[in-house]
Amino acid sequence: MKCSKASLHRKTHRIPDIRFEDQRLTSFAGLILFQSLFTRIGLKKKLSNCFRHLKVNPIYGHGFTVMLLIVHLLLGYRQLQDMRYYRDDPVVRRLLGVKRLPDVATLSRTLAGMDTCSVEKLRQLNRRQVLQRMEELGLARVTLDFDGSVLSTSRFAEGTAIGFNRRKKGQRSYYPLFCTVAQTGQALDVWHRPGNVHDSNGAEAFILACIREVRAIAPRATIEVRMDSAFFSDAIVGRLESEGVEFTISVPFERFAKLKGIVEGRKRWRYLDQRCSFFDMQWKPDSWQQKQRFIFIRTCNRKQHKGPLQLDMFIPYEYGYDFKVIVTNKGLSAKKALAFHNGRGSQEGIFAELKSHAQMDYIPTRRQAGNQIYMLAAMLAHNLSREMQMMANKRQRGTTEKRAPLWKFTQLGTLRRNLIQRAGRLTRPQRNLTLTMSANPAVKSELLHYLNAFNQAA
Repeated sequence: MKCSKASLHRKTHRIPDIRFEDQRLTSFAGLILFQSLFTRIGLKKKLSNCFRHLKVNPIYGHGFTVMLLIVHLLLGYRQLQDMRYYRDDPVVRRLLGVKRLPDVATLSRTLAGMDTCSVEKLRQLNRRQVLQRMEELGLARVTLDFDGSVLSTSRFAEGTAIGFNRRKKGQRSYYPLFCTVAQTGQALDVWHRPGNVHDSNGAEAFILACIREVRAIAPRATIEVRMDSAFFSDAIVGRLESEGVEFTISVPFERFAKLKGIVEGRKRWRYLDQRCSFFDMQWKPDSWQQKQRFIFIRTCNRKQHKGPLQLDMFIPYEYGYDFKVIVTNKGLSAKKALAFHNGRGSQEGIFAELKSHAQMDYIPTRRQAGNQIYMLAAMLAHNLSREMQMMANKRQRGTTEKRAPLWKFTQLGTLRRNLIQRAGRLTRPQRNLTLTMSANPAVKSELLHYLNAFNQAA
């Protein structure tokens, strides 16, 4: 239908007068989705059970504090003092089950009062939530990715240390080790560490613990593990073999000088695709007990190397090519094994979402336990947003070579913009509590889709 300009445009010169009143207005009407989700999984009670061992029980409670942090992060806020911008929001207060929110100082003191046992129980709760979803899915193949991520702070915090930090050199940091599940895009567990440790510090015990947790709920599933070169060692490879786990691990050239000679002495490379060629062989470093399958990959890359120049003592150099080596016990072709290993890049996407949309990289307090609780709250906020989408939508993918998630997930930031941050008004016509929102067709359709899915799953 064609419209005239007069019917489309209007003059707007005057700035309206501003008036502030308490009219039970909300800026986060979409939180009704998470209220339904929290009620269905019994989140409030589960969080309270994590802190029953603490003798000091503040008015608001430690479980309430963690739930408030999860909501705080779902709304997109970062610092604790940002809570003042929504402390009068009626939908937030109804979701949390309080008439008024605590002060920032109260929240900070409650965080500081938490201990190591609280952290461990919250880790267990996060693991149970992720494992429960995996058990319901009945997966035949579970892919676990392991890697560390730097969490920096410009001030002193308990447990931090100055370590390798590519972007913020000299800053104190934590360097936790994460385990993520490729099929669901969730963070299964985390091992908290100071910033001056190597990637592999404490990794073997943590990796085995995660594998055994998964095997307990999926004894018949094939478990796969992907890791970078920092985890390459005879001990880790041997333990993965003994546990019956399939794996691919990047191999560091710097630790094995013989690899450079093997690559440079190779005359015939087998075709992989238009950019890559390869050969594989059974090989082992001198200190290892058993040979493994090593896949050598040469990638055409006609770009000038502009990084720091390392003399060609360990890494093979040939203009126009990059080289890498993978060790694996998989019986796949080299092309499929490489695609599987390259799929671990999806974990970097999870880290990016955790830091940019769930504020995981923020260090709120000087106490280590408080900072660990905040990080676990960020993980729970991320995992719950994925859980909500898995409950409401059917699988959209099968198992791919790269082990992409089985759902095409919407990022938490997009959910926040499209659904959570919606204006609304709470009223009681004929004593019936009603949340009124604008009649946007897209918002209405998606909100009702989620709510109907929750009702059917109940």
